[in-house]
Parts: sequence; structure tokens; C-alpha cells
Amino acid sequence: MKKLPVFALGLVLGIAVTFGVTHYRLGPLGAQAQAGAETFNQLKLFGDVFERVLNDYVEPQDEAELIESALSGMLESLDPHSAYLGPDAFEEIQEQTRGEFGGLGIQVTMEDGFVKVVSPIDETPAARAGILANDLIVALDGEDVQGMTLADAVERMRGIVGTEITVTVRREGTDDFEVSLQRDNIRIASVRSRLEGEIGYIRVTQFAGQTFDGLDQAIIDLNEEADAADIELTGYVLDLRNNPGGLVNQALEVSDAFLDRGEIVSIRGRDASETRRYNARSGDLVGGLPVVVLINGGSASAAEIVAGALQDHRRATLVGSLSFGKGSVQSVIPMSSNSAVRLTTARYYTPSGRSIQARGVDPDIEVLQENLPEELVGLDTPGGEASLDGHLSNEDEVERSGSSVYVPADAELDTQLQYALQLLRGEQTHAAFPPDPNAPLPN
Repeated sequence: MKKLPVFALGLVLGIAVTFGVTHYRLGPLGAQAQAGAETFNQLKLFGDVFERVLNDYVEPQDEAELIESALSGMLESLDPHSAYLGPDAFEEIQEQTRGEFGGLGIQVTMEDGFVKVVSPIDETPAARAGILANDLIVALDGEDVQGMTLADAVERMRGIVGTEITVTVRREGTDDFEVSLQRDNIRIASVRSRLEGEIGYIRVTQFAGQTFDGLDQAIIDLNEEADAADIELTGYVLDLRNNPGGLVNQALEVSDAFLDRGEIVSIRGRDASETRRYNARSGDLVGGLPVVVLINGGSASAAEIVAGALQDHRRATLVGSLSFGKGSVQSVIPMSSNSAVRLTTARYYTPSGRSIQARGVDPDIEVLQENLPEELVGLDTPGGEASLDGHLSNEDEVERSGSSVYVPADAELDTQLQYALQLLRGEQTHAAFPPDPNAPLPN
């Protein structure tokens, strides 16, 4: 079993967790003095306003809540993924990285003041109720979400297992509608697998703490099942559709499972000298068998690390539609025993040097679903990272956004999956399969 060292942890959209102190970079002495004086004046202004609010606002205010609101405002003004994490939010992150938590089963972000669904988690209350990626949650138990922070909204959606909450959903092309959901204990089985004839199908729903172990076991199980049925495996489908990301170290290990050598990803922050590169180790867990990776508009962050690495090394052919485009890394920096700052600290790059931020990963073969429900026809083109207000820009000034996120529950109606299986069986042909090591990469 191959293992890469854990260098960073993350959550939902690929958050990297680091522990340490951020150092303030200083310039020439004169500039230091001038900047220091200006910073002091601004901090004094903050203190004066804070005192005025405490003393003169029409109703008494809690000092701690005011400070937390100020911190939240500062972090959330940077980009959609930076935030101040109070005790509840910090605890939630730790629970989710362990892969088990209470709630509704949706990965969310904030857009235009509303809670935006990045992806429902398979076999959870939200998924069973028909909540879709890119739905907007505009009210919780009748109370408008606008005005809440993301942490506030998430806290309200969580609660005692078995209790109910009514969410008001806004979906393009329809009137707002209410859905009653019963909270459940969400245990994320991040890897699922099955045989599709002589093809091993592996779905990774997100990158949680045991994802690589789950993948390793899935490969073992598929081989044992094939042997028992006297079947010789001829290839694998790795399904990363609607995978919103997660732990970056798990993305490294999953990539490494299919690679024998070479760079997986590089992470670059403000200081070029701090660039980190992570390489695969010897050994391919599937013995070099052909691999098709499925992606779509819900494949984000850590999922894009895996897709980009396998595409750049021509180890796999990517089938589906343009991915989400979240190519930034967030560091979760503890500030006390029960609070932290989630701060965007770097961009990540595929082995060929491509930044995916606000741009996404192109499939080698674009295949769109042909069996959209009537209510989704013409509406299944949601925005990706580039559509989020305040998103970090792409350094190459190439930004794209929007790709299908619909995946039918019935595998027989899943156009993308069926195309991948046909490629692996030789029933479909395409210049991108098997991958040509000398072919240019998608732009």
C-alpha cells in the first residue's frame, strides 16, 4: 500500500489545515514606520467605533459578538472561502474532516447573501429530498438567510438527529418552494465501488479522512469479486462527479494510487520560495490498467487536483464536462483552543503548471447527459468558481464558469458513465483514448 505523508488537511472545497503563526512581511525601515503609524491609526479608529457602539447604540450589545462580527466581515471581504471560525464552526470542521457529523447532508457556500448548495451528499436527507447542486437556500424555518453568516446558517441547519427543519429553496426557472428535512447522523462513505461487467467502477464522493484507505480496499474488493466470478478486469472508471473536494492529503494519495512517478500538484503562495511540490511514489495500485475519470461542474478543488494530475500525466482520459474551477488553498489557523481563521494562502497547479482557479479542468472528451428531467432542461448550466462574488482571479486571465451537474440515479440512463464503459470495452473509439503522451493538453 502506498502512502504519502500528510502535509495538510482540508474540508468541503479542499481546505488545507496548517498550524503556525503568520509573519508580517516588512519593507525598508522608513516604509515600516509609515505603515506602522497608519495601521495604528486604523486600529485606534476601530477601537473608537467599537466603544461608541457599546456606549451609544440604542440597545445593549455583547462585546464578544461584536468582535466576532468584525472578524467575520474582515475575512469574508477577501474571497468566498476565507472566514473566521468561532467555536461552533471550528468544531464542525473537525467533525467533517473525520467524515461523520450531524445535519442534512449538503456541502454549501455563500452566494449573493444566500446559502448555495455545492453538492448534496449521497444517501442523506438532502439527497433523498431532491436538493440539487446550485440550489439556493433562501430561508430556514421561515427566517430569511440574508443577513446570516455562512457559519450561522450552517449552525441552524445542524441539530439533534430526528428533528425537522424547513428549508426554502430557490431554483432557477421555478418558484421558491419549501422542503421539510429530518436531520440525520451523516456518515460519509466517501468511496463506493461495484463491478460493471469486466470494468471496476469506483465513485469517490468527497475526500474525507479515510478516502485513500477506502479506495485501496475498493480495488482489493473488486479484484476479489472479479476472481470469484472468473472475470478478468480490463479497466477502471473513477467517478469524481459532484465531488466538492476535501482533504488535500487524501487527493495526493488517491492520485498516487494510479501514478508510478512524477509530480502530482504544486502549491504556490505569495512568496515563490515557499512553493511546495508533491510527487508520486513508485507503484500503480491497478497495475497500469486503463482508467477513465468522470468529472462535471460539481467536481471541485481536491477532485480537480486528482483529475488534473491524471490528465497531465496521460494516465487517464477525462470524460464529462468542465469542472468547478476552485484552484485555491485555504489554511485553517487556530487562534485559540476553540476558534480559528480560514484563510486563502495559495493557489495549486497541475503538473504541467496550469492554474485551475476560476478556470476549471476540461474533459478530454466532452459528454453531456442526454436524459435530463424535463424540469431541468435548459437550467442545468450552473456557475462555477468564476461566478462567485469576490473570487480569486485566474493569473492567466482565462476564466470560465458553468457546466452540468446532473447525474441520473439509474446507471443505465447515465450517458457519461455508459460512454466511459463503452470506451473501456472498445465499443466507442476516440482519439483521446487511450491517452497519447504527446498530445497537447486542453487549454
